[in-house]
Amino acid sequence: MLSVVVPAYNETGAVGPAVQAIGKVLRDGGIPYELVFVDDGSTDGTWEEITKAAEQDPAVRGVSFSRNFGKEAAIFAGMEAAVGDCCAVMDCDLQHPPEKLPEMYGLWQQGWEVVNGVKADRGRESGFHGFAAKSFYRIMSKAVRIDMSRASDFKLMDRRVVDTLLALSERRRFFRALSAWVGFRATEVEFNVAERTVGSTHWPMVSLFRYAVSNIASYSSAPMQFVTVLGVLMLLLSIALGVQTLVNWAWGKAADGFTTVIILVLLIGSILMISLGIIGYYIAQIFIEVKGRPRYLVSRICGQKEKRV
Repeated sequence: MLSVVVPAYNETGAVGPAVQAIGKVLRDGGIPYELVFVDDGSTDGTWEEITKAAEQDPAVRGVSFSRNFGKEAAIFAGMEAAVGDCCAVMDCDLQHPPEKLPEMYGLWQQGWEVVNGVKADRGRESGFHGFAAKSFYRIMSKAVRIDMSRASDFKLMDRRVVDTLLALSERRRFFRALSAWVGFRATEVEFNVAERTVGSTHWPMVSLFRYAVSNIASYSSAPMQFVTVLGVLMLLLSIALGVQTLVNWAWGKAADGFTTVIILVLLIGSILMISLGIIGYYIAQIFIEVKGRPRYLVSRICGQKEKRV
């Protein structure tokens, strides 16, 4: 059986169409399935729509968080609730095309343990957003040593891969990076990002920036190395200025006074504050891990859960 995990946050108008579209594709393909919707603390009627769908369709189940814990937590909660022999993850807004699921399922039947949905294009987005996304995935690719330039959350994984991901103990999880990091036999299926038919994106630029910073700090030490690079640059600048001062003194020319001192103090102070901020952020990440709080809290469930053999 195929479990399809669908995270949802304020997707009142998208739940019904998602149930219909995904269900039709899988029924037409003769694939036994279940749909696991995870309500990530929505403030609209998303949970009511999931409950209604579960009452009408026995293949639908729902999990609701006590508050908003984020998409990564919703993905892992859905995988933990899933009972299928393989598990797919896709967005509720259907920007991940359900029509690709039978192809991905067929590749899994051939022995592939991870079937990655990769973007043939990124759809409509601003030039700045595209540049920022490429920069982020360039850093993440170096961190996990795998090309993530076209990565997405749209994946189908064997139960062994799902269990391996769930066994990881870290609190800060980035699904796209972890699913690449664990390895296993993987292949790819290209898809075009569809336009949203209902509602609008829940990822404003500020949230995307925080999301990127959090994941970079969780999987890469590059910002800490940036602090070292700044220190080396300041050392070289200090040597250059020292040599210039000595040369001016030897030629009987007085070095510039307070202007130079003020500029140096401001420059060094700024670099020190930036460096302390980067180090402080890593310490905060350690603090979050050490506390060991649950990654999410489930308040309600709906639908009939089958037992996995």
